Amino acid sequence: QVRLVESGGGLVQFGGSLRLSCAASGNIFSISAMGWYRQGPGKERELVATITRGGSTNYADSVKGRFTISRDNAKNTVYLQMNSLKPEDTAVYYCKTRILTTSTAPWYEYWGQGTQVTVSS
Repeated sequence: QVRLVESGGGLVQFGGSLRLSCAASGNIFSISAMGWYRQGPGKERELVATITRGGSTNYADSVKGRFTISRDNAKNTVYLQMNSLKPEDTAVYYCKTRILTTSTAPWYEYWGQGTQVTVSS
């Protein structure tokens, strides 16, 4: 069984920083690209950033220059460093990835349970 567990959310003031972590555990043969998504109050879930296994990154325009995604393949973990936080960054942040449990199994998509980030003005 595979799990994605996020941590690092919390309450921070305008202009502050937080670092989110998402660790995959369980029966893992391989992990593909990993990503962070968020869903603000009354909004649809949106892409924040993604990173391939090789380290290529992609960011939403709203977070470029403020957020940095990284990953540690040895630890099956993805991180999101969030700087210069704004109230509009307030949301539940989710990590997502696709995982192979064996060399012959199909890729399955997994989501974490979410971690709340609240930015006060």
